[in-house]
Amino acid sequence: LMKEETLMLIANVLKVYLENGQMKSFTFDSRTTVKDVILSLQDRLSIRCIEHFALVLEVGNEGPGKKLLVLHESETLIQVVQRSHFNTMKCILRITFFPKDPVDLLRRDPVAFEYLYAQVRKSKMTGLIFTESGV
Repeated sequence: LMKEETLMLIANVLKVYLENGQMKSFTFDSRTTVKDVILSLQDRLSIRCIEHFALVLEVGNEGPGKKLLVLHESETLIQVVQRSHFNTMKCILRITFFPKDPVDLLRRDPVAFEYLYAQVRKSKMTGLIFTESGV
């Protein structure tokens, strides 16, 4: 029996968790890329400054042992789900490319700024570690 937080419960459906606790589901085929999901989330969430965001896989237990693996935009979702231990990972939309000037981000895209605020607050409380994944 798979945990509720795992990436897929139904074949070819990816669950993406948001920093506010919501979850969005995406059906995909062999051509669907990480970038396709990010652009769809941009539209669904009304984010203008999407260049700061990426999809990441959360690996490990809560606390300092948890790691986030950044997914490359060109990677297909089929490649993502074929990773070993995929069923124990959680996919999250995160701001991974921090803006040089957060106040400018607030002016240009209040939705992205609010997402950044929620993410930083949650990350501060859990002490996350970041690494970049290989394709």
